[in-house]
Amino acid sequence: MTDVHFYHLTRSSLEQALPEVLEKVLARGWRAVVVAGSAERVESLTQHLWTYRPDSFLPHGDARDGLPEHQPIWITPDDVRSNNAEVLILTDGAASTHLDDYARVCEMFAGANDEALAEARRRWRTYKEQDHGLTYWRQEPKGWVQQT
Repeated sequence: MTDVHFYHLTRSSLEQALPEVLEKVLARGWRAVVVAGSAERVESLTQHLWTYRPDSFLPHGDARDGLPEHQPIWITPDDVRSNNAEVLILTDGAASTHLDDYARVCEMFAGANDEALAEARRRWRTYKEQDHGLTYWRQEPKGWVQQT
């Protein structure tokens, strides 16, 4: 079964945390699909990844760029695996019916949003029933800490 990692954002926004996760994905030689909640959100994340740090960028694309098979990071509002990715990153409450197509799924959710927290808990229970390997990471003052 697919490993599912929950990332509970308590100290930063998705825009601040997502590049760090994507850098780790690329460092392993993996590809990623990032599913966002809307086409507007895709555009926002796409622009952010070009400018999040002045000394680097994350190679990525979306439907406007085309050629998903050439993109190590594909950002989309759709539940598709267009770039043969090993990692699926779900944001903005997006869901997928294709978890088993990936080696790892990352659920990133805002801890200050009660609705997002309740949805993450519901998904945890569902994934547990489906026998996925589960890991929960929470942002703490010293960085990401794995919770038990």
